Amino acid sequence: MSKAENTKQRIIEKAAIIFNQNGYAGSSIADIMKLTGLQKGGIYNHFKSKDEIAVAAFDYSLSLIVKAVMIRVGQENTAIDRLHAFVDSFKGFTSQPIGVGGCPILNTAVESDDTHPRLRLHVQGAVNEIRALIGSIVELGIRQGEIVAATDTEQVSTIIFVTIEGAIMMSKLYGTDIYLDRAINHLHQYINNLAKQTTSPNFNRTDHGIG
Repeated sequence: MSKAENTKQRIIEKAAIIFNQNGYAGSSIADIMKLTGLQKGGIYNHFKSKDEIAVAAFDYSLSLIVKAVMIRVGQENTAIDRLHAFVDSFKGFTSQPIGVGGCPILNTAVESDDTHPRLRLHVQGAVNEIRALIGSIVELGIRQGEIVAATDTEQVSTIIFVTIEGAIMMSKLYGTDIYLDRAINHLHQYINNLAKQTTSPNFNRTDHGIG
């Protein structure tokens, strides 16, 4: 990686901290300058605008979470086990988040209203990709005969994603993981109900034992 690429990456990583902790509106180029030690010109050598920095910072923060989730999911062989692993990846996320400042999707979605259409569309795209990931696991389970064929893939991916994000919001608001823990336990039961009962007795376990 060249010196210019290293500098750009440093800006992204520092900006990710600021945006995730203070939000888009509460963060300024001056904050990024202070954290990186760069002058405004040095920052704008790599980015055209604050929006462009915010998008890059969002992508970086999200990539840390997706990487951690995929490591957990990739350790499992069956679709049901992969869904359980996906959910368990978020255990303790409120008190010990991956990266800094919590979930970038939740943090950014709150602010990315009509004032920031580019950021809003970018977050929507990220949400669609994560839901598609969940959906692909469900579709694999249907093809392999693990999950009931009539299962609505879109519905399952939405329920799992929204339940986790809503629980992260509640736990962050109240400063406790209890709401996230309850949501994760509920999702384990929900995932168990997706499985054909003839596939494996392990699928009936409420506590999947991952993590």
